[in-house]
Amino acid sequence: MESNQQKFQFKTNINCGGCIASVKPFLDQAEGVCEWHVDTTNPNKVLTVQAEGISPLKIIETVQKAGFKIDTLQPQA
Repeated sequence: MESNQQKFQFKTNINCGGCIASVKPFLDQAEGVCEWHVDTTNPNKVLTVQAEGISPLKIIETVQKAGFKIDTLQPQA
């Protein structure tokens, strides 16, 4: 069976365990989000999402509903 998963990365202000705990129920319940994590050691607080059938815009809306700032991260050249 072929996987249609895509990987998206975003710059956020999710910067600690408490923030991750706050956003967790939103991302865990978002339909199409398969797996996610936040690199809080990165200055951009990079949120990486493995998703299938959900748009980057929908992921952004989900994180904003949780009360956090989020922007698409431009791929490194």
